[in-house]
Amino acid sequence: MLVLSRKTNQSIMIGDEIEITVLSVSGEKVRLGIKAPREVPVYRDEVYAQVAAQQLETDPAGLIP
Repeated sequence: MLVLSRKTNQSIMIGDEIEITVLSVSGEKVRLGIKAPREVPVYRDEVYAQVAAQQLETDPAGLIP
């Protein structure tokens, strides 16, 4: 895992098209802004787990992209 330190209004780039910006830090809460192409799905981890579980139920062979 890569660990980076950023301050409010600073960003990191993932590839050429995904930008993650620190919007604010308050106590233990960090607000992030994410700019990504519409075709790139962006989920919170817990939502991604639910989507993956539903997809596995729908297509156990994992053939759905």
